Parts: sequence; C-alpha cells; structure tokens
Amino acid sequence: MATFKLIKGDITTMTVDAIVNAANTALSGGGGVDGAIHRAAGPELDEACRKLNGCPTGEAKVTPGFKLPAKFVIHTPGPIWHGGKNNEPQLLRNSYVNSLKRAVENDCQTVAFPSISTGVYDYPLDQAAKIAIDAIESFDAPLDVTMVCFDSGTYAAYKRELDEKSNENAG
Repeated sequence: MATFKLIKGDITTMTVDAIVNAANTALSGGGGVDGAIHRAAGPELDEACRKLNGCPTGEAKVTPGFKLPAKFVIHTPGPIWHGGKNNEPQLLRNSYVNSLKRAVENDCQTVAFPSISTGVYDYPLDQAAKIAIDAIESFDAPLDVTMVCFDSGTYAAYKRELDEKSNENAG
C-alpha cells in the first residue's frame, strides 16, 4: 500500500523520484503548477513533451526531470469540471492511479503530487481531495506519496478529508 503525507509547499523543489504535473492534454506547459514545473525544469522539458504527442485526460506520460530535483516528471491531464456529469470523478481517479502506475514502471519509491484539476479546471476541492486520497491510499504498491499543497485552502481541504477518514476508521 502507498503511504500518504500532506505538506504545504512548492512541488518544484521536492527531492523525490518523481513529481506529478497537472498537465493539459497537449503537454504544452500552461499556467499554475504546470507552468511552474515547465519553468523550473527548463526548455528541455518542453522539447521532451512535444515528442510525446499529447496525453488524453486521465492518462499519464513520463519525461526526465531535467533541472528539477526530481528524476522524473509524470504528466497527467485531469478533467475539467463540468458539474460532475461527464465522468469527471473517474477521470480524476484515473489521473492519480495512472500516475502511480508510471511511477512503479520507472522504479520510483517517492512521488509528489499537486492537487490535480482544482485550479483553473475548477474541480471542487473537497471532492477532489476525497478522490485523490482514496486513489493513493488504495494503490497497491510500496510508494511514499506526498501531496504538496501550494496554498492554505488546498492544504485545509486535504487535512479535513484525512481527519474525516481517520475518524471513520477509528469509529
């Protein structure tokens, strides 16, 4: 089983085997965490991503980390929120699970995730946190996973969900 840790910080500074990029389907480096990862990794990341010919929502592809402290970047486009009626929960879960699968395939032991789809893609934070934590904690591989929350609101949502799960398991 994967272990789960929650921190507030900057994913581009994480010294782990792989960081996950909340990418767009073109893998072209956009705003938010995606833009920050592309800037920190350097122009080589853009070149590597172009060679991957995009990535469907919920899938995941891997590049080297280039100038990042992480060896790899796992790129996964999460779903854009359209009210939850377009398979968004399953697509979001797939983003986490497929990213973890790519980590295992690349012999990673440590992985850092951002909160996928909760920025410009507007996925409701509380729902996204529940899906992310469940997908990671139920993944059957000995990975150390860190959820890196960029801001206090995101951290608080994940902390609430973890506390809720802890209370359910205790009762």
